[in-house]
Amino acid sequence: MYAEPGIIRKIIEETGDTWALVGLSSNRQRAAYGVAEVLRRHGKRVVPVHPKAGPVHGERGYARLADIPFAVDVVDVFVNSSLAGAVADEAVAIGARAVWFQLGVVDEAAYERTRAAGLDMVMDRCPAIELDSLRLRDARRARLS
Repeated sequence: MYAEPGIIRKIIEETGDTWALVGLSSNRQRAAYGVAEVLRRHGKRVVPVHPKAGPVHGERGYARLADIPFAVDVVDVFVNSSLAGAVADEAVAIGARAVWFQLGVVDEAAYERTRAAGLDMVMDRCPAIELDSLRLRDARRARLS
């Protein structure tokens, strides 16, 4: 598992509401587009980061993380594992608070570097799935209380 206990909940609920989605474009067929919709429904500001940086869900897109002129809390990475480490390094450089590698995106060296730099990190997970899981767990706890 590529997340310390409690890190998923911490990132989703406490780290902040501005999420940069690297690889998000206006292509509705891509997973990033659907995940962006879920994050927005849960109150997150979703900033697209894509080389062809166009607006998505009404939010201006940026070609690189370094181009974003405001603070980013979480960098959510939808790129191939071979490119993900460089994105994690960029997240550290811009002062993000956490990095999230999507399902299938794994780079253990990047995980170690990012954690050593003081950022929280999750790998090989989807925040849309985790949001639903957290809500279900919380609802069960509430019913049992």
